[in-house]
Amino acid sequence: MKQTDSKIYVAGHRGMVGSAIVRRLEDSGYSNLICRSHAQLDLTRQQDVESFFEKERPEMVFLCAAKVGGILANSTYKAQFIYENIMISANVIHASYRYGVKKLLNLGSSCIYPRQAPQPLKEEYLLTSELEPTNEPYAIAKIAAIKLCRYYNEQYGTNFMSVMPTNLYGLNDNFDLSTSHVLPALIRKLHLAKILSQKDYAFIARDLERFGNNLPAGPADDPDLLAKHLSGFGIHPDKIVLWGTGEPKREFLYADDLSAATVLLMEQYDAIDIGEFINIGTGTDITIRGMAEMISRIVGCNGRIEWDRTNPDGTPQKLLDISRIQGKGWRANTPLEKGIEKTYEFYLSELP
Repeated sequence: MKQTDSKIYVAGHRGMVGSAIVRRLEDSGYSNLICRSHAQLDLTRQQDVESFFEKERPEMVFLCAAKVGGILANSTYKAQFIYENIMISANVIHASYRYGVKKLLNLGSSCIYPRQAPQPLKEEYLLTSELEPTNEPYAIAKIAAIKLCRYYNEQYGTNFMSVMPTNLYGLNDNFDLSTSHVLPALIRKLHLAKILSQKDYAFIARDLERFGNNLPAGPADDPDLLAKHLSGFGIHPDKIVLWGTGEPKREFLYADDLSAATVLLMEQYDAIDIGEFINIGTGTDITIRGMAEMISRIVGCNGRIEWDRTNPDGTPQKLLDISRIQGKGWRANTPLEKGIEKTYEFYLSELP
């Protein structure tokens, strides 16, 4: 039942998903939202989390906070990814139980599924074979969070549900070239390649300052230094070089569409209605190559796209079976091209 005066804690409210959920809740009339930045509340610290829940006593919790990234970040920071994500979920879920949270929604990831699972991915395929090695630490942490919610429900009678969205993108995405996911990374790389071809070095310096990956040393707008620096990320005036073959397929969901699904589930359903977890996606996918070409058209980049086959592709395909969430009255409303256009507009709007 919808109660707009419910006290709701959105963990990770500054991130892409958390901010989309906050917008959805506010648009739906909810006014009693609790939010804390990482500087205000470190969710990996159990005592801090316990003290926060003891004081605030939220009635509902959206658990969106996580350490996330693409293949490079997952492969580089393995220990951080498994530790921080396990600690965040364990602390928030346990404190929610201890301090009487009526309903919790835990945000997972489609990387929990086995690398070679049949397509499309059904919820029952969880833990049926080996995970994709390039994101195994993150996947294990997310699987642990699913199991925590399930077993707290079974042992303590809590009402904690988990959702498994497909690859997400949208406003407030992470555009850092070292840690971002593929779609925002492609938007930024293709745009920087276009700007580099136009020799707008002042713009590039502002971009590096705003979104990260700054020059390690030297004048911020030195043309030669900037060109050399960007080439390390595969960005050139006449081309961009991308990892892998471009052949893996991915499904992409606009974050504001996900927020509509999560609020619907929290308002109208309980954990017992959805089982251990439920998939949320669009039901369609696209090759990385096809997406890169689409983004290139949207951005207006005329450089060619080359593929570095010495680097990994990741999982060949990750298409979710979304029949269960569709049966509960939800559909994604944002076509991929339209969502990319909105995300590109956001990226440009963030530049000084």
